[in-house]
Amino acid sequence: MAATAVRYLRSVGAPTTASPPGADASADPAAAPAPHRRPALRAVREDERAPLDPAEFRSVLGNFASGVTVITAPGEAGPAGFACQSFASLSLDPPLVTFMVARTSTTWPVIARAGVFCVNILGAEQGELCRGFAVSGGDKFAGVSYVAAPATGSPRLTGVPAWIDCTIHAVHTGGDHLIVVGRVDALAADPAAAEGGPLLFHRGAFGRFSG
Repeated sequence: MAATAVRYLRSVGAPTTASPPGADASADPAAAPAPHRRPALRAVREDERAPLDPAEFRSVLGNFASGVTVITAPGEAGPAGFACQSFASLSLDPPLVTFMVARTSTTWPVIARAGVFCVNILGAEQGELCRGFAVSGGDKFAGVSYVAAPATGSPRLTGVPAWIDCTIHAVHTGGDHLIVVGRVDALAADPAAAEGGPLLFHRGAFGRFSG
């Protein structure tokens, strides 16, 4: 995926390598100040890295409550899917959404080959469904009811409050994760399924609105 990052940096006119300490930016015409020039992007050097403890990082970030989704896609050997908190709307025009997936994910290669995916937004009573898709390996779709989403054929899980059917638009690197951008082809909400409220995740546990 390094090549993907380099292509992206080049597309926005940013340098693809770190400048050596003491380098004179004025020697590079492309680095000269110009109206509306994007800020320079470069690799982070080892001496600039913050001494963060991974456990503390997870603990602090866990205070941010999020909704929960299941990202699904069709596969040659059967459908694939994984539980995902890091989902968000990105753009209205064009209609884009985004989710993040670990680069070590065994489900991501299936989604990448399919080129499409469906975001299934889970309701408050679907914690067990989420747990089934949060584990690695096995048949995650065993006993799970679904139909084909209308635009891409990705699995649309039965009983979810809302779903968003997408085609992969772009993929960017983000440290140990990939940032996947999808263009929305179809979407809908089920008012009856949404009555119970959303499934929330906060500090390592599921929750729901109480008022």
